[in-house]
Amino acid sequence: MSTNTQNLRVKKIRKRDGRIVDFEPEKIVIAIHKAIKAVEERDGELARKLGWEVVRKVEERFKDRIPGVEDVQDIVEETLVEHKLYSVAKAYILYRQWRTQIREAKRFLGVHDELKLTVNAIEVLRRRYLLKDEKGNVIETPMGMFRRVAKAISLAEKKYGKDPTEAEQKFLNLMKNLEFLPNSPTLMNAGTALGQLSACFVIPVYDSIESIFDALKAMAIVQKSGGGTGFSFSRLRPKGDIVRSTMGVASGPVSFMRIFDVATEIIKQGGKRRGANMGILRVDHPDIVEFITAKAVEGVLKNFNISVAATDEFMKKVKNNEEYELINPRNGEVMRTANASDIFNMIATMAWRTGDPGLVFIDEINRHNPTPEIGEIEATNPCGEQPLLPYESCNLGSINLSKMMKGNEIDWEKLRDVVWTSVRFLDDVIDVNKFPLREIEEITKANRKIGLGVMGFAEMLLRMEIPYDSKEALDIAEKLMEFITREAREASVELGRERGSFPNFEHSIWSRKHDALRNATVTTIAPTGTISIIAGTSSGIEPLFAISFVRNVLEGARLLEVNRVFEEVAKARGFYSRDLMMKIAKVGSVQGISEVPEDVRRVFVTALDIAPEWHVRMQAAFQKHVDNAVSKTVNLPTDATVSDVKRVFWLAYKLKCKGITVYRYGSKSEQVLYIGAPTEEEGYVRAEPEYSGGCPICEHY
Repeated sequence: MSTNTQNLRVKKIRKRDGRIVDFEPEKIVIAIHKAIKAVEERDGELARKLGWEVVRKVEERFKDRIPGVEDVQDIVEETLVEHKLYSVAKAYILYRQWRTQIREAKRFLGVHDELKLTVNAIEVLRRRYLLKDEKGNVIETPMGMFRRVAKAISLAEKKYGKDPTEAEQKFLNLMKNLEFLPNSPTLMNAGTALGQLSACFVIPVYDSIESIFDALKAMAIVQKSGGGTGFSFSRLRPKGDIVRSTMGVASGPVSFMRIFDVATEIIKQGGKRRGANMGILRVDHPDIVEFITAKAVEGVLKNFNISVAATDEFMKKVKNNEEYELINPRNGEVMRTANASDIFNMIATMAWRTGDPGLVFIDEINRHNPTPEIGEIEATNPCGEQPLLPYESCNLGSINLSKMMKGNEIDWEKLRDVVWTSVRFLDDVIDVNKFPLREIEEITKANRKIGLGVMGFAEMLLRMEIPYDSKEALDIAEKLMEFITREAREASVELGRERGSFPNFEHSIWSRKHDALRNATVTTIAPTGTISIIAGTSSGIEPLFAISFVRNVLEGARLLEVNRVFEEVAKARGFYSRDLMMKIAKVGSVQGISEVPEDVRRVFVTALDIAPEWHVRMQAAFQKHVDNAVSKTVNLPTDATVSDVKRVFWLAYKLKCKGITVYRYGSKSEQVLYIGAPTEEEGYVRAEPEYSGGCPICEHY
């Protein structure tokens, strides 16, 4: 159908909210074509023919008045029935009813949505992101949020003599098209009085009461502004060590971690989300056993992820079943030795039992430290993907790979354009950011680290009909991330030439490789969490956690969610039914579901369908071409063993991952994802509103 409406008598149409907009016949064709494709394979010719017929009827019946959207949809239904396309009419009616339910749900939430986001996306936006008045009423739309963010970030362009108008439009297009989204604090705080835009912080903790409580105060300020904090407690003297100023004895790192944990429990981050911490202790600290077992009782240190900083020397000792030295950080003296294999087994056993601790391969991290002359990296942000120097912060953003497709192939040209604009966006964030502390502002601006990552990788693979657990998927991961990092680095080089390199450039590893560079790091793989829910895609580089499941939304109401790619395939292949989707929702997986063709089952694998080694290999494939680190959870089934965990840890170390986290399903009583249920009536895979994949107990940043 031609989009030329010059010869049409009906020029306008009334939207449901009363707005009068241009009448666009092409939208009728698209709607009919979708209904036809849902039940049978046809090209677009029939849809165009029927579309014109609907337009003629609209013209006849509304010669002197403006039709409403519902009027036109009624005529579409009537026309489909007249042509005896009963199954198509049914599909159209069901879609119409579904859209009505979505609109009613959004109306219930009190959010006007111009972008046709999912109900769960709107619920997440309403609770966390959209601006509210003093009474708590939402006063912003999703589009309004994106406009606010684009305008605020583009103001940085003025600093470099640029008109921000062009950048503002580019940034807005990226976000409204859900092609790229920045980390949550940027969406929440850009253009507001708070103005703190970074998600990741590391706060140093030195061996004195003054430093410990300075760090506690810094943590409170950062978390109140929306950031997550990481700490290394390795500098603190061990439990029982002497305190000369009082002639007392030290209580050790774990006791002070409890203080940080309680403070985090009290603080709500900007009133929008709970705080989160990463606690790290070197494996050669004398209190390492107490640290490893610190979360043995559920509920203790619940606002902490914890990781052991494992050195190359320690891993070598584990391999050889040798003793290693535990060193007092106060004076460098050896306090005693421990068997490395025993400690490694204890770490694996506790990770199997509780999901904590993870491992951070601290020497591997520092081998890739871009500014070794400035300092050594000791800690990461809460989810482990961002190693940082003391007081350093970083702002992240993720490209939605499901939008970087041309048919079933990667659109490399579009991806390149999005990478370049995203790098400029993230660099501009640094200039307009209102940093919570002077020390943070100084080191962050000195290195100007950014972390551009991805989300929707699993969905991209599904559209390419490539199983997640396959060599082909690993090859795609490497090729994709190599391209993104190369283009991001080139964009940063151009920005460096245009705006000047980051101040520590001459003291960095990059001064020997580039004539200029704006950012010490450019890429990170974050878990994405709620921003992937907003984007309506899979989380980070995680596989799907379920094909069909029930989402808890709307004050206890539940909605069935089906992976959209699976739904499209099921309809095109003729095996879709509501009953089948409900059957799949009982287990989440399609493995063993006879109604689903074998080749489809092979492609649509979920996190628990995938052998642990494939999780690790995928993380390593991305890590090869990522400046910072990769957040990835190795999801293990309930019947996994401690030996399975040890194999995962060893493979991660061998493949040069910077850290590794495992979670055995059901190892904690409180999760945000449940497979099955305690009662037959509720026996479905159930997810809480903000769960998007990965670790079933973690809140992602």
